[in-house]
Amino acid sequence: MTKVKICGLKEQQHVQAAVEAGADAIGFVFAPSKRRVTVEQAKQLAKHVPDGVLKIGVFVNPSAEELRTAVEEVPLDYVQYHGEESPEFIRQQGYPAIKALSVRSAEDVQMAASYDVDYYLFDAPGTNFKGGSGHTFDWTLLEMVGIPREKLILAGGLQAENIEEAVSLVSPFMVDVSSGVETDGVKDIVKINAFIQALKKGRA
Repeated sequence: MTKVKICGLKEQQHVQAAVEAGADAIGFVFAPSKRRVTVEQAKQLAKHVPDGVLKIGVFVNPSAEELRTAVEEVPLDYVQYHGEESPEFIRQQGYPAIKALSVRSAEDVQMAASYDVDYYLFDAPGTNFKGGSGHTFDWTLLEMVGIPREKLILAGGLQAENIEEAVSLVSPFMVDVSSGVETDGVKDIVKINAFIQALKKGRA
């Protein structure tokens, strides 16, 4: 059964809405982004995330100190690496890890083999920032590589209108949505609910 992560949350009401709608994971963005939060903000928001719902921090080329502070203070369950972090750097940190890869071609998907992480997140290329572009990529590229579906997270341009098709085609462990549940760049509770309901309908 495909799980769902609502990413880029900045407001308590949106965290609570996502949890109440049935989100399996909440994403806090610590990298440069219009959705960026501080460690202190994430720590306060995390108080509204119950046990059993994962707290995932999104970083782009962080320092070891940045990671340690966020993981311990918030606290985080997983670190999502969204930059050019090396396999060695990720391994040295020792945290449960997700490596995000921007997909333009099959070669980008094959890059995943270089990383020894818990999950691989495949996203459309970013525009102003890494990820969060609201665009999809060619999902059929994921069929060409042997990534176990239980380790695959799908992101990029997902919304209530296409989530059933995405899950049917890719069968990911988890889907990750941010801009697809926003209106004018702000999280939309109605869209959060609609997205999760559409996903549940498709995975029932």
